[in-house]
Amino acid sequence: MRIITLPAPDDFDAWRDAARGLITDSVPPDQVVWQVGDQPADLFGAVADDSPAAAAPRFNVSRGFIDLARSVILSNDPERFALLHTALDRLRRQPRLIEDQADPLIRRLDRLAKAVRRDIHKMRAFLRFRETEGGDGPRYVAWFEPEHHIVRANAAFFVSRFTTMRWSILTPEVSLHWDGKTLTEGPGAARADAPEGDPTEAVWKTYYASIFNPARVKIGAMLKEMPRKYWKNIPETALVSALIAGAQARETGMIDTAKVDVRSGRGGNAQAAWAALRDEAMTCTRCPLYAPATQTVFGEGPVDAALMFVGEQPGDQEDLAGHPFVGPAGQVFDRAVAEAGIDRARAYVTNAVKHFKFEPRGKRRIHSSPNAGEIQACRWWVEQERLLIQPRVTVALGATAARSLFGKAMTIGRERGKALTLSDGGTAFITVHPSYLLRLPDPAAKEIEYARFVADLKMAAEAVAQGD
Repeated sequence: MRIITLPAPDDFDAWRDAARGLITDSVPPDQVVWQVGDQPADLFGAVADDSPAAAAPRFNVSRGFIDLARSVILSNDPERFALLHTALDRLRRQPRLIEDQADPLIRRLDRLAKAVRRDIHKMRAFLRFRETEGGDGPRYVAWFEPEHHIVRANAAFFVSRFTTMRWSILTPEVSLHWDGKTLTEGPGAARADAPEGDPTEAVWKTYYASIFNPARVKIGAMLKEMPRKYWKNIPETALVSALIAGAQARETGMIDTAKVDVRSGRGGNAQAAWAALRDEAMTCTRCPLYAPATQTVFGEGPVDAALMFVGEQPGDQEDLAGHPFVGPAGQVFDRAVAEAGIDRARAYVTNAVKHFKFEPRGKRRIHSSPNAGEIQACRWWVEQERLLIQPRVTVALGATAARSLFGKAMTIGRERGKALTLSDGGTAFITVHPSYLLRLPDPAAKEIEYARFVADLKMAAEAVAQGD
């Protein structure tokens, strides 16, 4: 018997190198004991394998097996290393084994991989950061108890999602710490090491209670998606039991007293939810832009708007007034939407970034475009606005707005004039920002581009009309 010791329970590279050497040496899977770290082996006569894994020659396996193995390694099943070794051994003789979904071994590996992917999703969906104060500013700390060894594999998601925040994720096995530039790893923690709450949770609970729709409560489906074991770490779930208990009474009250939006079927609680969201945004510190800005400039318009416009960010006049699109670009926008036959008062208008980014030049504040991290930090607000408004059509005014809506860089020239589909199924159009028209030096070119801009807005208005 051979004992193979891996340095960590989720170390795919170490398992791959060891398994490659075992296959090369023709060591059968039933003659190998896999263990992690200093765990003692439970078999007499086993021999530790201290040979360097790098000496093992390489051989090819399918990308499908590699992807499967990377997921299975993260499982908490103690037999996962041996199961993968067995599959690898068989693949040398049966190159198409991975495609055989009727094979018991492949089915078992698929089940393990599926459980890991589900745990990764649960961590992304149900992890909640709570703000704490430190000597060098706010830090956001979250506690999570994964079922599998997924924390390191999930690190890149949280770094990209919360790039501008300083945060720590504490779990029983390992802790991750991000300072805005470097990700470091620490030992596991206890639940008591994480904060119990922060001041923003009261606002968040108000928002959640406002959007809770008792008419759509499906308890079985909710528990399947969000099992009770995650509830203790999520602030809004403290309200769920009481909200469910009163669901029938609230549903009756909604039918009797709420003014129902015929288009979407939503009740009159949308306005209260929007107000709670706006109030929370007024204290946003998700990125450094809040510090020099005068105030948060949130979106405006009816909460049942069928058409939503998303611009780049507030300008100098918007920052002072606290309203979107009231400066020079706003005047161009107002004239264009009127010519396109759109009533601005019936549309919802917002920006991808809620704070004014600028460079001081004497007494003037010169606009500076937000970067990808700032757009990402503010994207949560736009997503929540769209969730509440549920617009039939959304128009991205410029590249920053397009990046916010689609989560990636979009080329205006290539996508302009097309009806695009957002991740939630909504329709979107991409056009230029009205400030682009102001910057054009040639009057003739400006007139041509303005006409194209109006045509883009008409296309969006027609798409809204087609849904009526």
